[in-house]
Amino acid sequence: MALTTLSTTVDAENAGRVDLVVRQLSGSSRSQVRGMLDHGCVSINGQRCDKVAATVVAGDVVSIRFDPTQRYHEKRKRWDDRTFTVAFEDEHLIVADKSAGTLTVPTDRNEDNTLVERVSVYLSHSRSKRKAWLVHRLDREVSGLVVFGKQEQIAARLIEQFKQRKPQRVYTAIVAGVVPRDEGTFHSHLATGKNLDRYVTRPSAETEVAITHYRVIRRMSDTTLVEATLETGKRNQIRVQFADAGHPVLGDPRYKTEQAKHPRWIRKRIALHARSLGFEHPVTGEAMHIESPLPAAIEKFLAGSR
Repeated sequence: MALTTLSTTVDAENAGRVDLVVRQLSGSSRSQVRGMLDHGCVSINGQRCDKVAATVVAGDVVSIRFDPTQRYHEKRKRWDDRTFTVAFEDEHLIVADKSAGTLTVPTDRNEDNTLVERVSVYLSHSRSKRKAWLVHRLDREVSGLVVFGKQEQIAARLIEQFKQRKPQRVYTAIVAGVVPRDEGTFHSHLATGKNLDRYVTRPSAETEVAITHYRVIRRMSDTTLVEATLETGKRNQIRVQFADAGHPVLGDPRYKTEQAKHPRWIRKRIALHARSLGFEHPVTGEAMHIESPLPAAIEKFLAGSR
């Protein structure tokens, strides 16, 4: 199909955003104009322009070279955000790969830049302009996968799966000391102290059952790389149980902090990463399995260990 070329010289009345000039020149919709900019159809004074909000002044020549029969779709913009990256997304849900140091939800201090806020901002930039509905959480200094529903009813279906212990949640951790058993299960009752720290105690009406299955991946001279699979998902569960067993997660500021220190673990974060998430898609019923690569801090530590 032959391409059409249209040009106009901007006058004082039409000076301003280039997308408005292109729209008037071509008679196209806003989305079509954004698509033409993304696909290199627009130039200003002979130089390609791909910025929707680029400014033109009187005397500038705006040209478009395009196929009038083609639908120009906007290219998906890369989401640049230090709090998370997108591990999976469809029209019903999104799985975020959370960075360590990011709160999942605000506390009583009303912090900003929480994960739920940033994912909601991300969704507000999409055509659907949906809100992020939280399904589960990760501790602030833990990185890894967190799933959100794009509608409240989708989140509710996912939450019900978590209540029934259906999702598979696998974590990778570096713990202090050499774990002697190749694999095992922690079956504990957890309580909460006045300072909000969790601890293992005897069963009572106030305690919560916490079950974690683990296996050793690699033993090093004074640390162990382990894989932990949650059967339950209680707050601080993995951290408390490994600390109670004498093997706190490296860098943990709450549980056996002195033992959790290591001369080569210099990051503020803790060495715990939510690596794998499996669940049933709440709409299609498809078995979903999302993986997250190990963060650089853990990879660097392992590379220097023996």
